Formats: sequence, C-alpha cells, structure tokens
Amino acid sequence: MVTSGNMNTINLADAKAHLSELVDRVEAGDSIDITRRGKPVARLTGVERPRRSIDVASLQALTAMPPQSESAADLVRSMRDGDRY
Repeated sequence: MVTSGNMNTINLADAKAHLSELVDRVEAGDSIDITRRGKPVARLTGVERPRRSIDVASLQALTAMPPQSESAADLVRSMRDGDRY
C-alpha cells in the first residue's frame, strides 16, 4: 500500500484481502484509491453524516448575559473610585 498524507493507494487484490481494515481506516477519515494494473479505478471515502440541527434555545441560554443594573460607564467609575480610596 502506498501512503501520502490522508490519501492511500492500494491495488485491487490487496483491497479484496484487507477490506475490513480499509473500511476501518475510511471510517477514521482516510480516503483510499484502489488501482487495477497501476491505474486508479475507484476511491473509498467515508459517507457524509447529516449535520445535527442547532438547538437555538440552548445556544441562547449559553450566551445570554444577565441584565446589568448599571451602565458600563457607571460600573467602571465605581471600580475606579473604589480602588482609589
């Protein structure tokens, strides 16, 4: 088997003999080209899985900030005055 990055090349006879191993590698993210007499004839790649939808309510709960009782300027002013004395 020839390897270059995430792309691998294997001849058809070896692919037949090692199909389970090749499927495991594809499942892990590899792509494998299969050759016949040195020429590429097929490619094993993983199946695209559908993306999960985003739960908007959960996302908003994670990013929500509690309401502020004072403005940012008042907060900074009180922090500054508190450290001064």
